[in-house]
Amino acid sequence: MTYLPQDGFPLSEIPGAYAAEIGDTVVVRADTETLTWTALHRDSNRVARGLLAAGATTGRIVSLLLPNSTDLVLAVFACYKAGATPQVLSTRMRPAELDAVLELADPAVVVTEPGSTLADRPKAVTKAMAKAVTLDDLRRRQPDDDLEPAVATSWKAPTSGGSTGRPKIILSGRPAVTSSFDTDMWGIEAGAQALITAPLHHNAPFVTALSTIFLGGSVTLLTRFDAERTLSAIDDHGVDWVYLVPTMMRRIVALPDEVRGRYTLASLRSVWHCAEPCPVWLKRKWIEWLGPERVRELYGGTEAEAGCTLGGDEWLEHVGSVGRVTWGEMKLLDPDGAEITEPGASGEIYMRVTPGTDATYRYIGAEPTVRDGWSSLGDMGRFDADGYLYLLDRRSDMITVGGVNVYPAEIEAALVEHEQVMTAVVIGLPDGDTGNRLHAIVHTPEWADVTADDIRGFLDGRLSRYKLPKSIELVHDSLRDAAGKVRRSELRAQRLGEPTHAGQPGREQP
Repeated sequence: MTYLPQDGFPLSEIPGAYAAEIGDTVVVRADTETLTWTALHRDSNRVARGLLAAGATTGRIVSLLLPNSTDLVLAVFACYKAGATPQVLSTRMRPAELDAVLELADPAVVVTEPGSTLADRPKAVTKAMAKAVTLDDLRRRQPDDDLEPAVATSWKAPTSGGSTGRPKIILSGRPAVTSSFDTDMWGIEAGAQALITAPLHHNAPFVTALSTIFLGGSVTLLTRFDAERTLSAIDDHGVDWVYLVPTMMRRIVALPDEVRGRYTLASLRSVWHCAEPCPVWLKRKWIEWLGPERVRELYGGTEAEAGCTLGGDEWLEHVGSVGRVTWGEMKLLDPDGAEITEPGASGEIYMRVTPGTDATYRYIGAEPTVRDGWSSLGDMGRFDADGYLYLLDRRSDMITVGGVNVYPAEIEAALVEHEQVMTAVVIGLPDGDTGNRLHAIVHTPEWADVTADDIRGFLDGRLSRYKLPKSIELVHDSLRDAAGKVRRSELRAQRLGEPTHAGQPGREQP
């Protein structure tokens, strides 16, 4: 490959540029399906023409209700060629949340799977039915010749905030042109072989998959996460870059040694994780297994104003940290808005872009929390003397117990240190004496023989007494929904007997 687009190159022209150079090379694979650069270029031309005929225009969003697949990547590039902004949505999104998102997005077109129906959905979704089409509908009778170059006003429009009941769209401030920002931030090199293990309706998997493609690389998409399949895919396709979240990391190291030993992982250059805190014991296991130079972490919001990255070697010197600020600016503020500069002192994390830099995002359906040009995502944290950031919790998740502020994340981090705990969520339940009592919901595998007393004994000595949960509930079902979110407010409502759309609570052991 001799061609590499420079910053500012239209994303709509990416498939054609690489098709001319490496047309027979696979650009994306998912299960048994593969898509070459030539097929991506020609078929996205046809779909783009269909989108234009259906009403897609520059500045409009096209909503993609498609799972991880070669068709999803094809649809994304068809959006770019039509000048539209792709918005990837979960096919398992709850009706009310999908309704709210589509009402905010007002998409020009909604692309769905064959056989999918939105007819039983609420108001905005029903309205969107008139715009719902499949890829086959769009490509039918359309020529595959090239279109005039187009540039969407925003290159992505991920959604967030569904756990509050008020979803928002985070419209990227960057138009649909190439930029070295994301590839540099994630350490993605030209021609990389990337494995994306999570759905592309999440921001980080979308960004890393597309960034790999922008640099002429090849992406393997998992349609469903499987621990051993992840390892076999690395060896089968010579993968050098992998995206994981800690829950996946836990399931991989839980494989028997003889299963993990079947795979060399010789091609693997780096494993990146983000999205949720990684237990110390788990990170140590990965570093011991792969070596610190291959285990990397990123902390930042979809808004991308600022963020931190961290290599395994740095983590060993600053255990528990998420790294130093590597783009944009961050600072801590106390509740009165005064800056906190003392190492080890906690405060709310505020961010901003480097002065003189363009805005990185715009909300649709929400307003940012801003103080004097600095914005907050609601996270709490502290910096050490070397400038490494340690996360504490989200401001909104704080629980006041007997007048003392308790951050659930600290307790949850201690709980998942237990090797038979998959996930843990700590909520506050009403208490006549202290106002709230701490209640831990703990997800353990069905084969686990751990009891609530075992968990309680494990926590003893790891946490101050006022941080110990008063009750522990063991469940065998995931605490995350189809979108990968922990809906803390809904879990609490279940335990209070309030109506929700989720399942039944597990068993409480006081």
